[in-house]
Amino acid sequence: MKWLNALAAVLTLVGGLNWGLVGLFRFDLVAAVLGGMPFGEVNLASRIVYTLVGLSAAYLATQLPALVRASQPTPASPVRS
Repeated sequence: MKWLNALAAVLTLVGGLNWGLVGLFRFDLVAAVLGGMPFGEVNLASRIVYTLVGLSAAYLATQLPALVRASQPTPASPVRS
């Protein structure tokens, strides 16, 4: 499942960067790359990318508790001699 986590992370980063560009510059990178469409227009390819980004974010939201647990330091075990 590590590949799914990595894929979801990459797609979510793409979505986040795209929304940053939309917010700052009113530029939709996904639409530009997948058809050179004007801002606000979509085609089948861009809709698929947007859907995958949304599904990736939803998947990562379900994985958040496990990701938080994995980032916690483990307690040191006592040293026995």
